[in-house]
Amino acid sequence: MSKIEELIKKFELSPHPEGGYFKETYRSTGAIEHVALPTEYEGKRNYSTCIYFLLTSDTFSAFHKIKQDEIWHFYDGSPIKLYMISEEGEYSEQIIGNNFSKGEVPQFVVPGNHWFAAKTLNKNEYSFVGCTVSPGFDFDDFILPNRLELIQKFPEHKDLITQFTRIK
Repeated sequence: MSKIEELIKKFELSPHPEGGYFKETYRSTGAIEHVALPTEYEGKRNYSTCIYFLLTSDTFSAFHKIKQDEIWHFYDGSPIKLYMISEEGEYSEQIIGNNFSKGEVPQFVVPGNHWFAAKTLNKNEYSFVGCTVSPGFDFDDFILPNRLELIQKFPEHKDLITQFTRIK
């Protein structure tokens, strides 16, 4: 059994719509009532949620966004690169890993409402990370755009968007 198969089995990971594999590991029992959340939220949200996320070098995490900040935590394998585009079209990137002398960080926060994608950097490897979201993740807050709509919004990032989208 490969290390990837071992991780999928051990942590009971399932395919994620954006690519890769995941398993929710925490969902707070407490919730924030709808009236206490910003107006773009519909319904209440748990205080916080957390998942394991596994990405392999033969795929990618497609551009998507959520309303909340998302904290990425590095655990094992290859460093992972995040590609981010703000609502204003500003591009940034960050490598999450454990080679601190090369500028990698073990934790990174993707700001809410930023479009982002991810890729495992080393060939024939995997990236095993965790993601924490607060207020808690809800698929109602998840947007997985098609390529054309994202390119129309950010034409200056056409090549990057084409590389990291699946829905044409």
